[in-house]
Amino acid sequence: MPARSDPAPAQAHETSTLARRLRHQAGQAIADFRMIEDGDKVMVCLSGGKDSYTLLDLLLQLQAKAPVRFELVAVNLDQKQPGFPAHVLPDYLRARGVPFHIIEQDTYSTVTRVIPQGKTMCSLCSRLRRGALYTWAAANGITKIALGHHRDDILATFFLNLFHQASLKAMPPKLRSDDGRHIVIRPLAYCRESDIAEYAAARQFPIIPCNLCGTQENLQRKAIGRMLQDWEARHPGRCETIFRALGNVSPSQLADRGLFDFAALGAREDADAPRWPEDGRTDDNN
Repeated sequence: MPARSDPAPAQAHETSTLARRLRHQAGQAIADFRMIEDGDKVMVCLSGGKDSYTLLDLLLQLQAKAPVRFELVAVNLDQKQPGFPAHVLPDYLRARGVPFHIIEQDTYSTVTRVIPQGKTMCSLCSRLRRGALYTWAAANGITKIALGHHRDDILATFFLNLFHQASLKAMPPKLRSDDGRHIVIRPLAYCRESDIAEYAAARQFPIIPCNLCGTQENLQRKAIGRMLQDWEARHPGRCETIFRALGNVSPSQLADRGLFDFAALGAREDADAPRWPEDGRTDDNN
């Protein structure tokens, strides 16, 4: 019988190709939105999931070759969930030689006390987590806060707002926090979740599952995710097309009067704007 070929070299080549693609996409997003500048101190929010591990890993690789000098510090919020393996992240970060800090705050008890069993916990959990991370960032000279949201997260948020909030908005790759004190960046904005999952598996990151809300299969975000996966399976490339559309907006082709001055379009300078009745009728219609 002919000897079987060793799959290891081919697998290593695929992983290397995937790593280059993700590095390129992250680097392009950083450049396009000027996410990281010379002298920045970047806080990488590390949850223990595949996305945040990949974010930290790519930023470490980019840091070595970046045209600017910047610091990285990994920060995790220990929310005191029962059974949370508190040693995993510190052990991993020490082995990688990454500066880190663990914030200990019992948000788990707050969320489970306030939210009825079976209801979605993500909104309150996110607010509490964001508050703790922002507070630490402000006290420690952080200039940029890096989150692990990827392209599919951005698309899911877009459709959640479209379907449930009647609003055309998503997660921007870069934003200023509501309190105006922080700049939040999403270097994985151009990266597909499937690529991140494959990369995390190849790199054998010590994944810590979220047991607080990860089993809530009826979350609207999960439903949107399944919709996007179905679209992509039946129409490959559709998700990428929709994502590109988020950066190719034509305000004059929509209906937001705050973004485009429809009232002034074609209006005569000598004409006063009439007051139209709210029900659309004039006296002649009575």
